[in-house]
Amino acid sequence: MRAAQQLMKVYVSRRLPPEGHKLLAQAGNCNVQQWDSDDPVPRAELLKGVAGAHGLLCLLSDKIDKEVLETAGPNLKVISTLSVGFDHLEMDEIKKRGIKVGYTPDVLTEATAELSVALLLATCRRLPEAMQEVKNGGWKSWSPMWMCGYGLSNSTVGIIGLGRIGLAIAQRLRPFGVKKFLYTGRKPRPERASEVDAEYISCDKLAQESDFVIVSCSLTPETEGLCNKDFFGRMKKTSVFINISRGSAVNQEDLYQALTSGQIAAAGLDVTTPEPLPINHPLLNLKNCVILPHIGSATYSTRNTMSILAVNNLLKGLAGEEMPSELKI
Repeated sequence: MRAAQQLMKVYVSRRLPPEGHKLLAQAGNCNVQQWDSDDPVPRAELLKGVAGAHGLLCLLSDKIDKEVLETAGPNLKVISTLSVGFDHLEMDEIKKRGIKVGYTPDVLTEATAELSVALLLATCRRLPEAMQEVKNGGWKSWSPMWMCGYGLSNSTVGIIGLGRIGLAIAQRLRPFGVKKFLYTGRKPRPERASEVDAEYISCDKLAQESDFVIVSCSLTPETEGLCNKDFFGRMKKTSVFINISRGSAVNQEDLYQALTSGQIAAAGLDVTTPEPLPINHPLLNLKNCVILPHIGSATYSTRNTMSILAVNNLLKGLAGEEMPSELKI
């Protein structure tokens, strides 16, 4: 009886969205300690907070490595991440310790796909640049070729990673009159591809044939640095490159050279390396590069839903029950 009533220590590495916070506060069997800030928890505070914890709720910005796991000790049974990505988790060490991991797929698919389309349109139609022209007096009169960009109608769109988000992006782009969808990845996805009539081809051919390239794959050893000098060198000079996956999928120095040399027309990034990107980074000085602060899932409803799922993963895992969304490792 006493074991059933024992309070389990839970450490939360960031201030949660309201609905998730409310749900966790109602968990009577947990002693919740939290880094009560919207800013990332300092490493020293993370190590201090996780010591002896039974459960950890973390974010993408928290590197959960061997040091954290050793500091937590044998009590740690559940890690719940408020994200669909898990490259911040040292999976080999987690698996070795038999720790369960919860994550938040599916719930952010729609919001991220919407943002991806918005970023693509803003980049190919040069919207941020045009807004600056209005503000700085560059708008003189109507001119036939001034502020011209690239349209989606009759274009070929290549998607690297036709997962949930990649497919949702293609579905939203189809009504714009895209002529052809191409995709690449570890293996063909015929069921998903059939929904948008997408053709599976090699990464090299996708770079060569696409007018718009969208990176929406997971970050793995195979995809890290995938978009590099060789990749950009295969792209059309009129092509537009979009990355909404992870910053490390792109060699940013090679991207900078491709943009400044005219090898590709423009790029839009919702993810960078590092995050945040330093304000003196050379990419930020380019008119043909649109950079957003990793806001793919940033709608009120999506973030609240993510937090509810993350908390439920944590609580179910601690109770020894099936998580709503467990990462199989």
